[in-house]
Amino acid sequence: MTNITKPLYLGLDLSTQQLKAILINDDLEVQHEIAVHFDRDLGETYGVTNGAVQGPDEGEVTSPVAMWVEAIDLLMQRLKHAGVDLGSISAISGDGQQHGSVYWSKEAENLLNELDSSKSVLEQLFPAAFTFQKSPIWQDSSTTKQCRELEAAVGGAQALADLSGSKAYERFTGNQIARLRQKNPELYGATARISLVSSFIPSVFLGTIAPIEISDASGMNLMDVLTCKWDEKLLDICGGSTLREKLGPEPVAGGLALGKVHSYWVTKWGFNPECIVAPFTGDNPASVIAVSAPGDALLSLGTSTTFLLSVPPATKPPKRFTNSHLLTHPTDPPRAFIAMLCYKNGALAREQVRDKYAQADWDRFNEHVNSTPAGNNGYLGFYFPLPEIIPPNVLGNFFYSTDLAGRELDVIPTNAHPRAILESQLLSIKSRLAKMLPPNSPPLQRLVVTGGSSTNQTIRQVAADIFGMKVFVSTTKESAATGGALLAKWARWKLSNQGSFEDMTGGQMPGMTCVAEPRPDTVKVYNQLLEAYDACEQQVIQKGRGSAE
Repeated sequence: MTNITKPLYLGLDLSTQQLKAILINDDLEVQHEIAVHFDRDLGETYGVTNGAVQGPDEGEVTSPVAMWVEAIDLLMQRLKHAGVDLGSISAISGDGQQHGSVYWSKEAENLLNELDSSKSVLEQLFPAAFTFQKSPIWQDSSTTKQCRELEAAVGGAQALADLSGSKAYERFTGNQIARLRQKNPELYGATARISLVSSFIPSVFLGTIAPIEISDASGMNLMDVLTCKWDEKLLDICGGSTLREKLGPEPVAGGLALGKVHSYWVTKWGFNPECIVAPFTGDNPASVIAVSAPGDALLSLGTSTTFLLSVPPATKPPKRFTNSHLLTHPTDPPRAFIAMLCYKNGALAREQVRDKYAQADWDRFNEHVNSTPAGNNGYLGFYFPLPEIIPPNVLGNFFYSTDLAGRELDVIPTNAHPRAILESQLLSIKSRLAKMLPPNSPPLQRLVVTGGSSTNQTIRQVAADIFGMKVFVSTTKESAATGGALLAKWARWKLSNQGSFEDMTGGQMPGMTCVAEPRPDTVKVYNQLLEAYDACEQQVIQKGRGSAE
């Protein structure tokens, strides 16, 4: 490196609503945080709400690619204004919101390579560098037709999940490509390369279009999740004979040095000419990297509930299911994976129970939970104010007695509802957890909880008891960007070291605090309750699905 005595590692997170930068040092400590908020800073220019544009077609949700490029220019200005020495940045990596896609024109490579430091990136790339000026993002649901076509062509949803790690989802990139190709074949034909959001950002810093990273490629319905190679049949179904060329080389693992930062960034912003650029991953894998190690699980208790399991390497890969996702792990392919469960009804359902049965007061909600024993005196409740993903298309509230062979009940006691919703939401994950792990997997180590409900100590303790794992919280608030910064450091570390990502970190994630420990007698209660839970859930599926369809 050139004159860097105290190197920094830049992680960029391009999410739906902002572009965030985090810089860490060699001790993995966060030194700076800077952000550009799309609505507040650029909303008037681009007409976005929460970073996105609705329509015009039903279910269509996009973001302007020009907004993202202008955000990069603006972020550099703010880093400089904050006094950050950009010449101290040794490596750049990061993440992008998963499933978004960017469409480059035939002129794009030359425009990137010839960036002129006397101008902004925005004025040099737009509009000529892109065929589609708006990027379909993860909120888009306009591709149901293409999803059904893809599943039918490969032999059904389970066959597609076995191959790509997931059944067909409207937001997945393969289906988005298929729709754009059908809707506007001329622009699709004029498209030279297709990036994910995660590979679009490093392309701007490299001055050439970057390859797609393997973990984020797992969210496309285009890659074989076990071999980490593009699948020819999936490519042909979604994009025809030219899609392989448009996607570029085979997906690459995290931690590679793709090249040095383009001279534009050296001349205009003072980056070190030896600063390297590493592949960016998706936001969920980046969060896993930031707060967990293999054998850990991440439970996000936000508006929705997301469970991410960092599956440790095993002799056999995990099973694939139509109601979960399997992603290749960004730092240890193809041996390690990330298993992912997504639930639509998270905090919304918990808050509705709190409002109705605990006088809209979290303290009273917690009192009800703590005054009832594990197993809730034999009462089990399912709460789906929105049509659920797992189990699919179920809507409504359902109550059962677990000590009378799953007899359905019209009502349960008022004070039973708070514990009922926590137990049913978390038992749903636990019942699927064993199936997601490869045979003879080592015991899971830690459960890291994030999201709004992760501050509730009562919920933390119930989670520890149901999963039988110590529960941790992280002081890392921006986990995705921090994960990106860790990937940047790993790419630099690998240039002079051999070993795994865990060798670099020592297996320790920064800022972890244990907040709850499982109680053995209570863990036993929940293990014995799983069979009854599964039986009741099957009744819910049969009874509740019709009301959501």
